[in-house]
Amino acid sequence: MPHDASIVGLPGFSIETIEGVETVVIHASHAQPVTCPRCGGSKLRTKDRFVRRVRHASFGLRPCFLELTGRKYRCLDCGRYFRQRFPGIAPYRRSTEPFRRQIFTHHHEGISQKALARRERLGSATVERWYQDHLDLKVRERQDADCPRTLGIDEHFFTRKDGFATTLCDLGKRRVFDVILGRSEKALEGPLGQLLGKDKVRVVCMDLSSTYRAIARKHFPKALIVADRFHVIRLVNHHFLATWASLDPKGRANRGLLSLVRRHPENLRPEQSSTLNSYLQNHPAFHAVYDFKQKLTKLLRFKHRTARQCRRLVPHLLWAINELKKSHFAPLVVLGQTIDSWKDEIARMWRFTKNNGITEGFHTKMEMISRRAFGFRNFENYRLRVRVLCG
Repeated sequence: MPHDASIVGLPGFSIETIEGVETVVIHASHAQPVTCPRCGGSKLRTKDRFVRRVRHASFGLRPCFLELTGRKYRCLDCGRYFRQRFPGIAPYRRSTEPFRRQIFTHHHEGISQKALARRERLGSATVERWYQDHLDLKVRERQDADCPRTLGIDEHFFTRKDGFATTLCDLGKRRVFDVILGRSEKALEGPLGQLLGKDKVRVVCMDLSSTYRAIARKHFPKALIVADRFHVIRLVNHHFLATWASLDPKGRANRGLLSLVRRHPENLRPEQSSTLNSYLQNHPAFHAVYDFKQKLTKLLRFKHRTARQCRRLVPHLLWAINELKKSHFAPLVVLGQTIDSWKDEIARMWRFTKNNGITEGFHTKMEMISRRAFGFRNFENYRLRVRVLCG
């Protein structure tokens, strides 16, 4: 038959007969040259015949079995006895690789283990084991991959028992590179020390974490550290609201007024701007702090700047840091000290446009993966699934 390989889905098979209505049974044989698995010799002596029956990829909704006729050989070179092996069927397995791949695809696309096991006449544990095997296979395909040029580092919560995990994200290709349990320098020392191509990393984006900065300087010495714009502006807003609470606790507790203060002025409607301006006129001390905060956030929001434009913005950042450190409000002094220690990383935000928004988006997807699995107790299973589904 000229279409034997197309029907079976495996190379080198010759179909003898096909029978069955509710259950399809394909009788086939494999006539390709056989060699000894130990020494590779081709001088073989036929000792016996055998029939091997394995589960194969379904025909529509009908289960299918592949019944193969093989031979048992003795190698005349090394004296080993062995049975003929067939492509696409691993030793000691009762199913073909196309069928296992079919189970993986159906479960991956949303069919539950229980429904899939009942339909294909398998056990739920078998479905889970085959799914894990294919995930492991996909991870091994890029096991020796080098580190990306643009790397994002951020943390996310794993479990109450194990705490947090660290995500390494390839910001250039928008995929998760790896997930490591822990967020301390001691926990990350071993896994980061085994990464390949660390000297190829040119940019590392992170939040304002001194631990991650020390780790990046140690393991990625040729990379420039860039602060994440979202976390920097969130830090500014946090200390700004703390200063507002010390000036006017009642105004800070007003949720409607709080919503207006948090927004950028260009995003306010005319009636909202009138309400906010009326409040600011009645509180001149807070008005001055508010104007300074708007100037600072506007400065931090600049992006896609050339090197010459960045040099022009540096004096404005240094002036803002000096003003914060001279402030009479403790939250603003702390903010000035923090920005001063991160001024180089913050200034690079104007030049490099990549940020950890991609990583935060993957954290949402990781949370959905964990919910779908009703939580993970084994971190390696979680890491395996994240690297495949988010990589």
